[in-house]
Amino acid sequence: MDALLPHHDGSALHVSTQTPAIGDTVTLRLRVPVGYGPLKAVRVRENPDHEPRWTDARLTGTAAGWDWWQADIVVENPRHGYRWLLVHEAGAGASEAEAAPAGRGHAGRTEWLNQSGLHSIETLDSEDFALLATPAAPEWLAETVMYQVFPDRFARSSAANAHAKPEWAIAARWDEPVDPVLPGRSKQFYGGDLDGITEHLDHLTSLGVTMLYLTPIFPARSNHRYDASSFVDVDELLGGREALIRLVGEAHARGLKVIGDLTTNHSGSAHEWFQAALGKPDAPEGDFYYFTNVEHTEYVGWLGTPSLPKFNWNSTELRRRFIEGDDSVVAHWLKEPYNFDGWRVDVANMTGRMGAEDLNEEVRQIIRRTMEDVNPDTVLLAESTNDAASDLQGDAWHGAMTYPSFTRPVWGWLTEPGDTSHVTADGSIDREAWFFGQPIGGIPNYSARDFAEMTVRFTASIPWRIRLGNMNALDTHDTARFRTHAPAENVPLALALSVTLPGVPVVFAGDEFGLSGDDGEMSRTPIPWGTESDAAVAPTLDVYRQLIALRRDLPTLSHGGLRWLHVADDSLVFVREDAVATVLVVVARSPLTVTLPANALGVELGADGASPAFLSGEATLASAAAGLTLSTAARTCAIWTLPGVEHPGIELPGA
Repeated sequence: MDALLPHHDGSALHVSTQTPAIGDTVTLRLRVPVGYGPLKAVRVRENPDHEPRWTDARLTGTAAGWDWWQADIVVENPRHGYRWLLVHEAGAGASEAEAAPAGRGHAGRTEWLNQSGLHSIETLDSEDFALLATPAAPEWLAETVMYQVFPDRFARSSAANAHAKPEWAIAARWDEPVDPVLPGRSKQFYGGDLDGITEHLDHLTSLGVTMLYLTPIFPARSNHRYDASSFVDVDELLGGREALIRLVGEAHARGLKVIGDLTTNHSGSAHEWFQAALGKPDAPEGDFYYFTNVEHTEYVGWLGTPSLPKFNWNSTELRRRFIEGDDSVVAHWLKEPYNFDGWRVDVANMTGRMGAEDLNEEVRQIIRRTMEDVNPDTVLLAESTNDAASDLQGDAWHGAMTYPSFTRPVWGWLTEPGDTSHVTADGSIDREAWFFGQPIGGIPNYSARDFAEMTVRFTASIPWRIRLGNMNALDTHDTARFRTHAPAENVPLALALSVTLPGVPVVFAGDEFGLSGDDGEMSRTPIPWGTESDAAVAPTLDVYRQLIALRRDLPTLSHGGLRWLHVADDSLVFVREDAVATVLVVVARSPLTVTLPANALGVELGADGASPAFLSGEATLASAAAGLTLSTAARTCAIWTLPGVEHPGIELPGA
């Protein structure tokens, strides 16, 4: 039987407000299983101005097998960190020794609880729980289901036929395979346009998604358009500005948000600013980039790529034109008539960082201030493909497209690679599966334990409020598609994790059709419209619709806390919970039978208590005095709902 442990997270069940201001008093609550102690004291250790401060908690009551402790603290910093300290009485009994980590007794011991878990030694400040006294993301972000579109490959409207093929492009038929070899990888042109997206918005609403994320729509010289030649226009190949206005208007009419994609790290070498500065040292744009000779003919390109000159954010004029104020690029697209609902910022982790210089914090904060002034009901998401924690502390980014906290671990557990050979950009054959550009010999073979450990490790330093805005993507336009190396039976398991764990579920256009792709460019596959009812496609579409519907129908999956109940080699059991509902989730690749303590759910079950409502999967849940027994078939995602967590009422300060 899995032992229950003390628990706290940043959700409303344990924190009285998600949006405190400096000077506010916030009530914190800790849950401790009955019989876990006896505890001599429970304290909160804060760290205002980086100097520890201690507050004693008080026991406020017991409910459904849990003791509830409470402490009130005053927020003094924009990021106000805290952790819990549990001091045990001497003379622990057998029950406490059994519950102790590694079989060690609790007698006279102290324990520390932070976002990475329960510890017998002191812990890192970076992994403390954190209250954020900074402007919060709009509440709708945590309730979002995102759909990512790569415009060239989504759909062609009838107007697309009138667009002349650009001189840089290699034309391709819609049913033609993506070319893996340069220059086709970046120059192959299918001609998808914005009106094509508008014509298929009903597909998005039928899936249940709530946000459309467009990769760049600016004029450029590639199919991906991350090499913008202007930030104040829409590529005429996509239909121009009027097509964007039509798309956003129709999306908003259906209740869909729309965000754009901005490259603050670099422009294209054809960009009007770069062309104005190239070879012209006295041009006003001359300090927009890192030119390395006095003639301004040599410069720094992103990762050495000459077509992507890197911005120098020391330039006040660059800041004025691009990110600061009502007349900036950032502001332009958030206002009428375009009305974007926010930005995803490309290569956000490298923006403003160049050798000894690090202007990233300044740049991201200016962007967010501009957005707050123009329309505070907008979101700002960062691309940070590896450990993003140092940048995600609530001062600007509302969340991130980041891979180690969800995407890479779900690949390691739920893909089952067969033939991994694929053609690379230079035409050679790579025998190892692509794995996020990491030269580690293909896709790691992770267990469910590894998945849970990585999820905890890479979110332990990210405040809860920001974690709710991080993207739970199975794949994106920059990765191979998950389905390339995963059997169809594992897709529901992976998608279930995406929609039930904290964060924003993401559908990369084509995933719902079961599309595959060997790497980040081969995954940019034209959508096979007209195949929705095919036997090979319809079941996957149904899975996406059903699981996205669960996410939208159960608000607890958007805002509720997270507790792991059972982690094994090939199965995970956890709850998302709040005062309104408890959602029990089981994801198992192999058959599972496990008995949990009777008080595991924090809700009284049985004849006089609640009965679970079974929503999905092949599983049973039986309640008895000995505990809760879960049994599932192989490759199952099972979900139940129950009433909200039973708890003593919060005692407000001064009441």
